[in-house]
Amino acid sequence: MICKIRKWKLSDAKDLAIALSNRKVQDNLRDGLPYPYTEQDGKDYISDMLSANEDDTFAFAVTADNKVVGSIGVFRQGNIHRQTAELGYYVAEEYWSRGIMTEAVKQICEYVFGKSDILRIYAEPFAYNIASCRVLEKAGFQYEGTLRSNAVKNGEVIDMKMYSLLRTEI
Repeated sequence: MICKIRKWKLSDAKDLAIALSNRKVQDNLRDGLPYPYTEQDGKDYISDMLSANEDDTFAFAVTADNKVVGSIGVFRQGNIHRQTAELGYYVAEEYWSRGIMTEAVKQICEYVFGKSDILRIYAEPFAYNIASCRVLEKAGFQYEGTLRSNAVKNGEVIDMKMYSLLRTEI
């Protein structure tokens, strides 16, 4: 196993801050994260994840080399989508292209499908983030289509891709 997912610890905040204080990482994430990302920002996030409803929020640290190198989470949706959940993740730049996130995605999907009533996990990477799309494909997700002009990131209108994995496909 090249990585492990585990529950967050407040002591992970420093590693989290290092990973997220990188424009290249943040350029592949949704807006709203402070830059630079501080250790206090990390503590606040970790506290929120640790206090979240465990039936709705499945949030884990991604570890390799005995330290936190990324984050992964699956978040239950509401109303008619209550058995659907959105996947989000990132890994520190120095750990890109090592297969870490593919392994972490597989681990969290097995966990969520095994511990909940979630039927479908989906992800919406930016279309230009080919590495993230590849992670999902290698983890068994199916490409469902392109969401055209679906977001504005760094002042640019961009497409996103839709991928999903069903409980029955694991």
